Amino acid sequence: MTTLTLFGRPAWLLAAAGFGLAWNAFGIVRFCATATSSEAGLAAMGMTPAQAALHAGLPAWMTLAFAAGVVGGFAGCALLLAGSRRAGPVLAGSLVAYAALFAGDVVHGVFAAFGPAQVAIIAAALLIAIGLFCAATVSARRSIYA
Repeated sequence: MTTLTLFGRPAWLLAAAGFGLAWNAFGIVRFCATATSSEAGLAAMGMTPAQAALHAGLPAWMTLAFAAGVVGGFAGCALLLAGSRRAGPVLAGSLVAYAALFAGDVVHGVFAAFGPAQVAIIAAALLIAIGLFCAATVSARRSIYA
């Protein structure tokens, strides 16, 4: 079986890492927009007053989990594109952060307040993080990187 390669690495790996880089870049933009906003700013972004109050009152660890998820995901994908074996551990950290964020959203009522769209977004982030971690793991096992 022949695998399409680019720059000595499988094209599927580069595509996954490129997609992950773009996804996490978007996540960083969303993080910066929401983490630095007041309740009034959150309401101006389209949240109801109750949603803005809930979001502003979330514990600091959830903000840190969001930051670790998106920054770790971005860095891990950059490392994956660069051919570094360090991508796996960095993406594992991102995955743990996204899992913590998901759990926090359940516990603190974020899913109930924001509805199915929020569930879909965080579930997608978690699934993408799992996929990226798996891609890094497969790469390391197949000795794609030196």
